[in-house]
Amino acid sequence: MHVIELRNVTKDYGRGRGVFGVSLTLAEGGTLGYLGPNGAGKTTTIRQLMGFVRPDKGAVRVFGADPFGSAAVQRKIGYLPGETAFPPDMTGDAFLRFVASLKGVKSMARANELRERFELDGRARLKKMSKGTRQKVALICAFLHDPELYLLDEPTSGLDPLMQRRFAELVEEELSRGKTMLLSSHQFEEVERLCGEAAILREGRLAACGRMDELQKARSRMFRIRFRTENAAAAFSRVFPQAVCRGAELSLTVPQPDAARVLRLAVTYGVDDLFVRAQTLEELFLHYYDREGA
Repeated sequence: MHVIELRNVTKDYGRGRGVFGVSLTLAEGGTLGYLGPNGAGKTTTIRQLMGFVRPDKGAVRVFGADPFGSAAVQRKIGYLPGETAFPPDMTGDAFLRFVASLKGVKSMARANELRERFELDGRARLKKMSKGTRQKVALICAFLHDPELYLLDEPTSGLDPLMQRRFAELVEEELSRGKTMLLSSHQFEEVERLCGEAAILREGRLAACGRMDELQKARSRMFRIRFRTENAAAAFSRVFPQAVCRGAELSLTVPQPDAARVLRLAVTYGVDDLFVRAQTLEELFLHYYDREGA
């Protein structure tokens, strides 16, 4: 079953802002990393999935239903907005109890477990808390009612590395229980670790979308080769004109299918040292942006 389904969704705010013709699905138990810079349309997409705004064109379905104004759909969602707004004079603990009551949560046991996990001291007033501490409160609010679907917009913003790690561990636990998650993030390593699928959004349009292992196959291979002589490096660079040659050392990026040919040929020219790696998800993301821009 598709928990999330967007079909040719457009929400145009003018001046190129919004999303345009976006289509994607996310199956039950799936995890989608939603990537794009500020203003690309990630938050607009999430607000439509929450049922806060209607699309101008196309259809949005969550659990098979139109989420617009649907309390039944929203009860199944753990939502973390990209920008949080709290009642300033409430303490963190009071706010958690308030949110629990709104969501019909009768026991604070899960909230207390999450508070311990994130080392939250909720006695302070929200207006006195640091950004990172307020982010902990927002995360706990998203997870405390044990929802079926998580829509998380920049969930680790403001968190230190230790808390980011604890967040990742929490997400992995939830995914092991069959939960579904859309995670919008600038943290590429986080998306690569936690998500089975990724979508790259550029100026409101999908530039790429697919399973993480498929995107892995699409990534270029990056070589750094040191030849025994400068002449060998120069000769090799004539076979691959895109290579950057500095003395006996050469840098080269090729599509994944060409990697084996690079290795076979390099050996024939005499190699002293060789390093090869796949593009990171961040480099693939920037590649799509550079290519689209060009």
